[in-house]
Amino acid sequence: MTRMNKILSSYKKGGTPKDNVNHPTHYTQGKIECIDAIAEATKHLLGIAAVCVANIIKYVWRYPFKNGLEDLYKARWYLEELIKHEEEKAKNHKKD
Repeated sequence: MTRMNKILSSYKKGGTPKDNVNHPTHYTQGKIECIDAIAEATKHLLGIAAVCVANIIKYVWRYPFKNGLEDLYKARWYLEELIKHEEEKAKNHKKD
């Protein structure tokens, strides 16, 4: 694709340019942006738990619009990491 075709394809109907930095279409569904859902879901979490939950939401949110099955595999990877983290935390808590 030529540079000009890329520029032209970056416009939506009505001539408004897509905003792939601030409002990419694969992160905006209806009136809700993924970042807003992540903020609400992680506001009471800290550290690696917040990171894992945020990434799980991100990859599941965008999978039908961006990378399909690859994004689901990424979400699963973060879920498995979160489970390991929580199991380790529970194990260490029992020792106290």
